[in-house]
Amino acid sequence: MRESAQIVSRTLAEVAKHVTPGTKTVKLDKVAEEYIKKNDARPAFKGYGGRKNPFPGTLCISVNEQVVHGFPGEYELKENDIVSIDCGVEKNGYFGDSAYTFVVGECDEETMQLLKTTMESLYLGINKAVHGNKIGDISSAVQQHCEEKGYGVVRDLVGHGLGRALHEDPSVPNFGKPGTGKRLRSGMTLAIEPMINMGTWKVKTLKDGWTIVSTDGSKSAHYEHDIVVREGSAEILSTFEYIEEITKIRIDQLEVHG
Repeated sequence: MRESAQIVSRTLAEVAKHVTPGTKTVKLDKVAEEYIKKNDARPAFKGYGGRKNPFPGTLCISVNEQVVHGFPGEYELKENDIVSIDCGVEKNGYFGDSAYTFVVGECDEETMQLLKTTMESLYLGINKAVHGNKIGDISSAVQQHCEEKGYGVVRDLVGHGLGRALHEDPSVPNFGKPGTGKRLRSGMTLAIEPMINMGTWKVKTLKDGWTIVSTDGSKSAHYEHDIVVREGSAEILSTFEYIEEITKIRIDQLEVHG
């Protein structure tokens, strides 16, 4: 799993080189697929969902009000867009799954505050992913931090376990009460992924059957890490360091005033 998570992390960094105004999202998808295959891994999202309506891309690329599961296509990124890029791979029977919300060009302070708060909530949730705690401890840490800032915490979509399958039990909501839910035990592997809207928490699915957007059209941010529950503190298998080397931005350390 560590190897798969690292491939995902490096794939997102390769994609980061091309997140610029004027780039079509289909190009980002091509970059990712080529890099994953070069590392003898398989894109986990492409074809996911079965014959009826399989996901068409290697990446979920979700721009602005799109929360998750956006399709790669002919859309050209624009200045002040934000774009959540979610990537999954499978190698040697194990999965990695990570997401990062990028800024396209220059971005306004209000949007940067949303990104900063969402990333902060990810790490606050991870801090609770320790042996003996419960799922609700992770969930409430994310919810409390984001709602204190006035944001909408998406309820229809959750984090999850992962390992030999892309999505496993338990579900990891981003809202809930401390001390509730399944007890965490050392060695459990989870994908924790806050999905936070600037406005309402409510979402809807578009006619393509995949793309999920905020119902009020407000921007949405999404960050995801793969972690292992340990005693004392969680072990993070994925990393944003490779992305930060490319973008030269540490979103969680920015001084912003929303």
